[in-house]
Amino acid sequence: MPNKSADILFQLIRSLEKSEKRNFKLYIQRNSGNKDLKIIELFDAIDKLKEYDEAILLKKLSSIEKPQLSNVKAHLYKQLLASLRVIKTSESIDMQLHEQLDYARILYNKGLYYQSLKILEKVKEMAIHHHQYTFLIQVISFEKKIETLHITRSMKDRAEKLSLEALGVNKKRETITGLSNLALLLYSWYVQNGHARNTDDEAVVKEFFFGKLPKDHLQLDGFYERLYIYQSFCWFAFIRQDFLMYYRYTQKWVDLFHENENMIEIETGHYIKGLHNLLNAQFDLRNYKKFGETLAEFEKFSETDAANRFENTRIQTFVYLFSGRLNQHIIVGDFKGGLKLLPLIEEKLEEYSLFIDRHRVLVINYKISTIYFGAGDYNRCIDYLHKIINDQIDLRTDLQCYSRLLHLIAHYELGNTEIIEYLIKSVYRFMARMKNFTSVEEEIFKFLRNSFHISKNKLQQEFEILLNKLKQFEHNRFEARAFVYLDIISWLESKVNKKPIAEIIRNKYLSSKH
Repeated sequence: MPNKSADILFQLIRSLEKSEKRNFKLYIQRNSGNKDLKIIELFDAIDKLKEYDEAILLKKLSSIEKPQLSNVKAHLYKQLLASLRVIKTSESIDMQLHEQLDYARILYNKGLYYQSLKILEKVKEMAIHHHQYTFLIQVISFEKKIETLHITRSMKDRAEKLSLEALGVNKKRETITGLSNLALLLYSWYVQNGHARNTDDEAVVKEFFFGKLPKDHLQLDGFYERLYIYQSFCWFAFIRQDFLMYYRYTQKWVDLFHENENMIEIETGHYIKGLHNLLNAQFDLRNYKKFGETLAEFEKFSETDAANRFENTRIQTFVYLFSGRLNQHIIVGDFKGGLKLLPLIEEKLEEYSLFIDRHRVLVINYKISTIYFGAGDYNRCIDYLHKIINDQIDLRTDLQCYSRLLHLIAHYELGNTEIIEYLIKSVYRFMARMKNFTSVEEEIFKFLRNSFHISKNKLQQEFEILLNKLKQFEHNRFEARAFVYLDIISWLESKVNKKPIAEIIRNKYLSSKH
């Protein structure tokens, strides 16, 4: 089977819009000669492929032999990026700054020092306004170079001023780098391990977090410093399943962008991720009212130019917005309504398959399986859970564990006695190996293991006993994930009251409004 995601040139061409393809050909015609006819032929051939297959590609090429293909592909890739740079420069502040910095270097190389310094001053103002301190370092370094090599007399006490500016910017960048590292490492810990399972896990995370957190973090007031502090506290709280703290810092994260609206267009990805995490926090706390308000805010944002200007933000918006929409159907018990979203989600997952990371696909598949479970379609639920269970990705052991547990419960609903006896042993071994057991899961396994030996007239009573046992753990932080992933309480209440789980969840939602 050809690997459609393996070839970087194929990926790049697949990501191009019609206008970008047209611009590329115009760019080649203006800037190249006959030697580039081969890359046009290669471009057209790859553009027509649905999946990358080198054998099929070579059959379509009349002027390119196999030994030449690698070099022609490399040349085409370089020219595609060059053509994109021409039309994309004005679309982001960092590319604008790079362009102006390039102009300053050109003028400097021509001996026009004052003109170069004039542009650098404008670049500096723009960088400060948009909190782009990495560029400030480059600008100040270039200014120092000019002042060192050429006596410009452009300003009194120029050397002292530049030295102080350099020290201040370097200190700021050092702080920002440390905080961004902390946020990244905490998020990586969560992606690899999921939530802290016990006090030992929590102790490790606490020691790491407070060991890296700057002592003066409450006094830091720059945009990026605050962004990474809020993100760090957000992941720290989420790992520990302190959902109230998680909510508080995700709200600070989003509010930061509302206080600095110009940064929404510059750091669009961080803003989208902030909205996504705020929705998750409100979902975990079953804050129906705030969840609805934030989802409406996200819907409105999804129509803006900032959300749709680039392919990556468009894809990110789709992934997180539809995750929020699925959660909305889950939180109010409208599983049949959630089913109506699935054809479009499937279509977009296929369309964006080259660009969405596997971890995110696993999460979406779990939400879809939850929708099917709530709607009573246990076979389709199992189909989607298989996509997670059979994936070899070494991420989110908690998601893998709960997929297996939901898979087990779905088979229980279908009455697949023989399969369940095998699955109980298999899932138990898997979770034990992952050291992923909580008291809630132990009780669920114990019940399922014995359930087929209980007479039908006593089964409802046993469900009620299990329900009362599990309710004792609802406010235990280390047991919280079982209730977030599975809503096992609602499932048991549906069994005790002989009502569909959708009706149980819907009634909870309706009662919260009164």
